[in-house]
Amino acid sequence: MGAILVMLSLAFGGSLAGKDLVAEYDGPTTRYAHGVLGDAIEYGELVIKTADGATKRFVLPENLVFEDLEPRVIDLDADGISEIVTVESDQARGARLSIWGPEGRITAAPFIGTRNRWLAPVAAADFDGDGFVEIAYVDRPHLAKTLTVFRYRDQRLEPVATLAGVTNHRIGEDFISGGLRECEDRPEMIVASANWQTVVSVSLTDGVLAAREEGPFTGQDSLKAAMTC
Repeated sequence: MGAILVMLSLAFGGSLAGKDLVAEYDGPTTRYAHGVLGDAIEYGELVIKTADGATKRFVLPENLVFEDLEPRVIDLDADGISEIVTVESDQARGARLSIWGPEGRITAAPFIGTRNRWLAPVAAADFDGDGFVEIAYVDRPHLAKTLTVFRYRDQRLEPVATLAGVTNHRIGEDFISGGLRECEDRPEMIVASANWQTVVSVSLTDGVLAAREEGPFTGQDSLKAAMTC
């Protein structure tokens, strides 16, 4: 595979999706043998193209790869300059959520801690109405199946809440299920129950995640329906 050109994902970014830059992964590599996304190829480079025509290329060290489908271009702090949400994996410590900008990596959450342990992003939005954007992912969607939320504030990621018993990915799939629903007063996360039997919506209030069953999981269409207003 060559470089993956980003198609801005409304399922992840919603109204936050940035338009001032484009990002893509490049530098395909097989140096991280995990294959959770269906093949043995990950990426060692992030290429950012800004609106003024400048191109920035960032090369990861040999111990890291982008174990991900695409970079997610989102204005996380409403300053008009988009950030880029990615998943990096370390040869010894597994995956972490990381935030990049046109000048390089801004911040990152802790690594899961063990090789070949991954996380699958869900969505980014101001889920609790506090004026700051939260970023949600499922920590080890095939094992721990724990929804994890961080808040992006002052160019840092602050842990907010976790909720066990949900997932958004099955080993070998080249896509991530569910995403963001922006229909009610506050946005919600759409995921599946840990056993893939139920579609689940999750809200965040006062630092607590609350899950609600939306109906049976009958395939990807049932998740897409739950994300539709």
